[in-house]
Amino acid sequence: MMKMPVKRLLQSSKLPPADIENLNKAFCKALRALDLVNHNDPIAEMVARKIIAIGATGVRDPAMISEIAIRRFTWGVPPVDTVVLR
Repeated sequence: MMKMPVKRLLQSSKLPPADIENLNKAFCKALRALDLVNHNDPIAEMVARKIIAIGATGVRDPAMISEIAIRRFTWGVPPVDTVVLR
């Protein structure tokens, strides 16, 4: 079984286990919100890298990290209910 991207990317990190666990929780939450199922998909790795970058700014709350990452991935994409089909 492969490690999830966050844990794999941080395996040589000096971050405390609690911080890595928070990043992992944020990663899982973001994948659910983005409707990504395969944690080993290249897009999931992009999400993991975003999550780690956000965590490096000092944000520690998994929900907040996830929310910021989701916004960065969906920026410029209108919500479904605002799309007008012609």
